[in-house]
Amino acid sequence: MTVALVEDHQVVVDGVRSWFGPPGPVALVAQGPTIESVRGTAADVLLLDLNLNGTMVIDRVAELCADGQRVIVFSEHEEPETVRTVLDAGASAFIGKGRATRESCLETILEVAADRPSVTPPMAQAIATDEGPHRPQLSDKERAALLYWFQSMSKASVAARMGIKERTVRQYIDRARVKYAAAGRPAPTKEKLLICAIQDGLVRPDEVTVYTSLAAQSPPEKG
Repeated sequence: MTVALVEDHQVVVDGVRSWFGPPGPVALVAQGPTIESVRGTAADVLLLDLNLNGTMVIDRVAELCADGQRVIVFSEHEEPETVRTVLDAGASAFIGKGRATRESCLETILEVAADRPSVTPPMAQAIATDEGPHRPQLSDKERAALLYWFQSMSKASVAARMGIKERTVRQYIDRARVKYAAAGRPAPTKEKLLICAIQDGLVRPDEVTVYTSLAAQSPPEKG
């Protein structure tokens, strides 16, 4: 996996470069003090500081994401409102400089590069304290149906687990999609719906990965 870093403090650049030194799964392929200095670099992930040369660049996150760039914000500005703003703008993850470690940073980068959902501590705090209307409120049954479905169960298996009809499971899932669409966050695919649910704290990543690991050891269900 390759990373481009936008950071204007050399001591931070040196530290990040040491994290990605060989041998390792991530390589730093570009670095600069401005967005323009690394723009056009073919990197899997862009690691972006929000305060560059004394100017906050929060308003540039949406632009970068619209260009198809996977953006991970790497900043000391961990206020929940700031975290929510960059996530709503399309950032894939937020890493707080104050508590970043090599291991946690690499894990987040690899998850984002593989288009897997990632929830870091600043993101979890921002989600937990958010009462905005763009976070759809799902019922307990809607959340349960989504969770079992995300755990690689067929809708028929979800119905059996919950003791309801399969068409009711479909209704719960469709209802969740309608709520996200109404909130301005359409989730037409299972993958997108999973990312939204994890970002909103409705589903924890370990609730999905633990089951998936177990399921991989057993024959797949039919239907």
